[in-house]
Amino acid sequence: MNFQRGRFREEPEINLIPMIDVLLVILIFLMITTTYSKFSGLEINLPTADATQPVEPPNEINVVVSANGDIMVNRAAVGSREVEAISEALRRAGGSEKEPVVVINADAKAAHQSVIDVMQAAQHAGYNHISFATQSPTP
Repeated sequence: MNFQRGRFREEPEINLIPMIDVLLVILIFLMITTTYSKFSGLEINLPTADATQPVEPPNEINVVVSANGDIMVNRAAVGSREVEAISEALRRAGGSEKEPVVVINADAKAAHQSVIDVMQAAQHAGYNHISFATQSPTP
């Protein structure tokens, strides 16, 4: 027996309003928490060339500063620790070369002032390119 003949049966439907609300909240959350990165720079196309440059070894002046403050320029001892004497030894070692690189090999226990004196002497001699030699620690 069917007692529900006269009743109108409603079709089930999905309510989209709460789903839209949840999606909007998620969208707002993502917009707020996203970081925007700006890339500033110029895009350039570098010119090309077929010619190769001759490889010249750089002119180096090796300066050794020992732990007790003695200074050697290209394996020749400098008699004095004065800036003027070191500068003169650097000029002699550089000779007529254009812009040699002064490589400072300082002992780990060398006085900081000795290294500064060598740098100041290189500046007085007109040598602007200074490099420091280091060694990697042994494991």
